[in-house]
Amino acid sequence: MPNARLAAPSDFAGLLDLFRVSEVSAAAEPQARREAIWQQTLARDDIAVLVSTAGDKIVATCMLITAPNLLRGGRQHGFLENVVTHPEFQGRGHGRAVVAAALAEAWRRDCHHVLMQSGRKDPRVHRFYEACGFEPGLRIGYVARRPGD
Repeated sequence: MPNARLAAPSDFAGLLDLFRVSEVSAAAEPQARREAIWQQTLARDDIAVLVSTAGDKIVATCMLITAPNLLRGGRQHGFLENVVTHPEFQGRGHGRAVVAAALAEAWRRDCHHVLMQSGRKDPRVHRFYEACGFEPGLRIGYVARRPGD
């Protein structure tokens, strides 16, 4: 299986390249705003961005967000977001590597559990998450949309 690592400041351009070819939503505009968001993300102790590379190209990523919790014995919540694998590298273990690294980081941070949601309809996506250790149906996800969006 490929290896995953924590993202570095220099990974910014590679992440944007990955997002451009993926099926996720558009990256923030303008460029200056993206750069500020990237710096803000890296500065936070409660966020970890994981990446997997093929050569010098970033081909998969995900973001772990952790939050303190007064319940569950004080163990944190983990939230997995922005799981993306380059279409040409799907099925090669890169997505699994970043998710496994994110889960390992969550357990290192003493998270009680890691929650994630997927809006994808493709059953292969759901099989992928289940193979990574996520159990469907334990909770019900809800979304509140910002008025006007």
